[in-house]
Amino acid sequence: MRVPTRTGQPVPLVDLRAEYAEIGQAIAAAVAQVISSGVFVQGPPVTAFEQAFAAYLGVAHVVGVGTGTDALMLALKAVGIGPGDEVILPAFTFVATAEAIVHTGATPVLVDVSPSTYTIDSEQIERGLTARTRAIVPVHLYGLPVDLGLIEGLAAARGIAVVEDAAQAHGAAYGTRRVGSGGRAAAFSFYPSKNLGAYGDAGAVATDDDGVAAQVRLLRDHGGVQKYQHEIVGYASRLDSLQAAVLHAKLPHLDAWNAKRRACAAAYDGLLAPLDGVTVPSRPVGATHVYHLYAISVDPDLRDPLRAYLQTRSIETGVHYPQPLHLTPAFAFLHTPSGSFPVAERLARSVLSLPMHPWLRPDQVEYVAREIAAFLGHRRQQTAVPQVG
Repeated sequence: MRVPTRTGQPVPLVDLRAEYAEIGQAIAAAVAQVISSGVFVQGPPVTAFEQAFAAYLGVAHVVGVGTGTDALMLALKAVGIGPGDEVILPAFTFVATAEAIVHTGATPVLVDVSPSTYTIDSEQIERGLTARTRAIVPVHLYGLPVDLGLIEGLAAARGIAVVEDAAQAHGAAYGTRRVGSGGRAAAFSFYPSKNLGAYGDAGAVATDDDGVAAQVRLLRDHGGVQKYQHEIVGYASRLDSLQAAVLHAKLPHLDAWNAKRRACAAAYDGLLAPLDGVTVPSRPVGATHVYHLYAISVDPDLRDPLRAYLQTRSIETGVHYPQPLHLTPAFAFLHTPSGSFPVAERLARSVLSLPMHPWLRPDQVEYVAREIAAFLGHRRQQTAVPQVG
């Protein structure tokens, strides 16, 4: 039986209906303009969004593509990654990061992640380097930006590329530099639940490299920039005008929405950090977190029971991600056994994503935290050993 909050409403993990209630009129107007124009593939809305997002990130080029996975694959191909190459990435990330590498013909080389930030452990990268290493893909996981300084220095010394996976970090920054403006290129996803989301699949490559941008433009549209002129073998991965118009309408709200996410995260931190058995997300000095996800870590034996309990209290949660890449069947060909990346394996058993979005109310945050505390308190009572004598 689902038990409602004191307001009588469940607490969703994300709330796209609330987003539409805030900006629905602007979205409807943007969509109507595209429909009336009759231009649905590429066209002025795509160019307008690419230019606006490039200005927002502080880069020379943004090239819209069909999906975030395509963005990473095309960015890697554009910097020259292909068969025989190796690309280093974290073992704890969404499967798309590794998929994109495989689709270039290169081999993913996994390294473990930091136990505090859950992002790629810069000190582990050197262990994965070989003579065939051609790129490093740091993932800005859950909205927390990676400090690229050490990674970029290591890459520059060896003449290899850094391609950011920024799919979860729209608006995040490290110091004064926004995520997406480092390395040779960066890949963004605009899946609907992202901090900046479309109303379907969409993605983009950001870069300051003119050659990389030109190559992605070729690759996304059958290898040419003019109809029936095909310079290379490409793909059908274009950002359509309707999605671009939606994204352009949402972009001016991104910073304010991210600020609201940070306020919700701070409220969670204050309520959950004192609880024995709960680890709240890390916030390194210099990092501007945008909390695409608010993922706590708990005892692996308690994670699934806690999730089931919260579901009975009408609190939606998620697990991002239940398997590290090396234990995912699709990547069994890497022949990396259990125990190879202990931090990633522990996180896969212990992380739990709580409701997080700009429209999350303080009473909802308090309710979630109160129910987590109640569950943990009940568990402690169950496992308490009576004193003898």
